This record gives sequence, structure tokens and C-alpha cells, in this order.
Amino acid sequence: MGKIITGIHHVTAIAGDAQKNLEFYAGILGIRMVKKTVNFDGPEVYHFYYGDETGQPGSILTFFPYQGLVRGRHGKGMLNTTTFSVPLTSLDYWLNRLKKYGIAYKEPQERFDGEVVVYFEDTDGLGLELVFNDKDARPAYSGGPVPAEHTIRGFYNVEVWEEGYERTAGLLTEQLEHTLIAEKANRFRFAANDSPGNYVDIICTPDSLRGLGGSGTVHHIAFSTPGKTEQLEVRDRIVKRMLNPTPVLDRNYFTSIYFREPGGVLFEVATAVPGFTVDESVEHLGEALKLPAQFEKERARLEQLLPAVSINLSDYK
Repeated sequence: MGKIITGIHHVTAIAGDAQKNLEFYAGILGIRMVKKTVNFDGPEVYHFYYGDETGQPGSILTFFPYQGLVRGRHGKGMLNTTTFSVPLTSLDYWLNRLKKYGIAYKEPQERFDGEVVVYFEDTDGLGLELVFNDKDARPAYSGGPVPAEHTIRGFYNVEVWEEGYERTAGLLTEQLEHTLIAEKANRFRFAANDSPGNYVDIICTPDSLRGLGGSGTVHHIAFSTPGKTEQLEVRDRIVKRMLNPTPVLDRNYFTSIYFREPGGVLFEVATAVPGFTVDESVEHLGEALKLPAQFEKERARLEQLLPAVSINLSDYK
């Protein structure tokens, strides 16, 4: 058996207004919506998936938009910043684009060698960064409002705040096949796959308050595993670590297990297959509301209940 953890699969966050979420991510940031479905555990709420052209692991940011939800609070015990990878030559383009749409940002700064970082937040206060670099060979998406040479390629890294890094680092290295690849001050970077889209940065912030859930916060991070055999191996490792994983759950586009890491962040391990083209062609990903089989009989009720959302991407060119 090869590696059972190959990197990051997706990050799932909580939003407030569904329409504003669509406008921000598909419009302003130009990331493709690859699936519009519902929360499998509460179908009265959308589940939006944004990613690269086909929704490959390492590119997928998803949202549960709860209308009118109170904002959460960034803090320790949470994944507080999700970063996107963009070409190093695109810095001026993105600074101008953020200014165009009135998005406040912190001035660019260098983090590790070859990484220029710009921090900003979405309409709910979710922590985001653009990491400008020349290490990302993933293909550009050319079907959105952002020119292909400047498009977001997927994730770069995620940033988890912890009381201390040791216990979470132990889980990452011993059960989830990560390696410590860099450190700077209170930042410790781990990766199962040393490439953009797969870096997990643990930040030691013992003096910060604990985070509180709500809109503008991350619900969980998912790590990618090739298939069900490898997923069961991961689950067995987590059981032996006594972290009480869930049974394997079917999410249509992957299967999942969930557990909390020692610092409190909800971790998921999701299969890379079957992917997002099982019920839509690549050309039409994200266009129709897709429901799991158990909710199809409720389609009429859900379509009436869920807020209507739409976007004209040409308005954002």
C-alpha cells in the first residue's frame, strides 16, 4: 500500500448569506462553483463547493450558508486562515482587484522563501490569504471572470491556531503521514505532500482566546486518501490513538470519517474518488441543485425553502 494520506482534500466553512457567498467566491475571487447541493445532515441548508475546473483535492473550499447566523470568533482550537495559491507575477493584478471591490487587506509580506502573502477576509470575516509563488504547476481555470494567467490554482496552505503544537504535530506525523518541513518563530509547517495545496501550518498562540463557531469560521478540514481501503486503515490508526472517529459516511462525491484532533479542530479524512463528475459533466459542474438520493422525494419542498441564488460572471470581468 502506498501513502494513505496524500494531502488536503477540502476545507469546509460556515457563511451567512448564500448569495453574497456566491458573489464573493465565484465572482470576485473567480473560483469555480463545482457543486451546489445541500448539507447531508440538514438539507434545509445549501452546501456550496468551490474549486478548480474539476474539483480536485487540494482546491476545494466548501460552505454551509446559514442565513442570519451570528459571526464566530477566530482563536485557538480553530483553523483560522485558508490560503490560496496564485502566480508570483499576479501580485499587482490581485491588489488592484481587491481595491476595486473594496476589500481591505494587509500589505504584502514575505513568509517563507519565495512566498509573498496578502491577508484579507470575506464578507463574513473568514480569514483568507493569497500566497504568491512560483512553485505551483497546477493548471489554470479559464472559464471564470479572472484571466487564466492570474487565477487561483487551489489552496496553498491552511493555518491552525493551537495552545501548543506538540500533540497535533504528533497526530499529523504518526497517524496522518505528515512531515515537519519548515518552521519560523511560532509557525510549524507540515505536509504529507510537499507541494502547494497541502501545507498545514500550526501556529502556537497560547495567549489568544479560544475560537467560537459561527459565520466566518471553519467547520472542519478534510485530508485526502486514495480510496476506501486506505480510509479504513486511517480509521484504524485513529481508533488506536483513542480519538473516537465516526463510522464511514457516504457523501456522494467521497466517503468520510470525522474526529477531533487534540487541540479541538474537527478533522475529516475523505476519499479522492468518485469525485464531482458522478452526477454532472465537467462542462456543467455546479449548475443544477444536486440532492442525495435520500432527499430527492423532498426536492419540491427544498427548492421552495432554499434561497434562490444566481450570478452573472461576466459582471466580474
